[in-house]
Amino acid sequence: MVTATVLLARRVAHLATMDRVGEFVPEFGVEAVRYSIYGEMFLASSNDLVYQFEYSHDPDLVIIDLIKAHVWDASTVATLDAVVTKYERRGKTLRIIGLNEKKC
Repeated sequence: MVTATVLLARRVAHLATMDRVGEFVPEFGVEAVRYSIYGEMFLASSNDLVYQFEYSHDPDLVIIDLIKAHVWDASTVATLDAVVTKYERRGKTLRIIGLNEKKC
């Protein structure tokens, strides 16, 4: 059972993908970068997420778009918290959208 669980976790670990796009946000009147995350996010797929952001190179406004993602566990929430902390330490504003929407 343990072996099957580990093999399943390794197989689906790459089900989450992320795109980075720069954009102008009219409501704030500033340039921003939007990270859109797609797929299933849980321990195996969100572990490396914290390393995929360009903290130093991103503008002052960063948007993490989770509308097309599904957060399965607390480890993903902890990973997102680590991302927030890294941006806050650099004095940047971070907006997370789509986190509380129900996914089917």
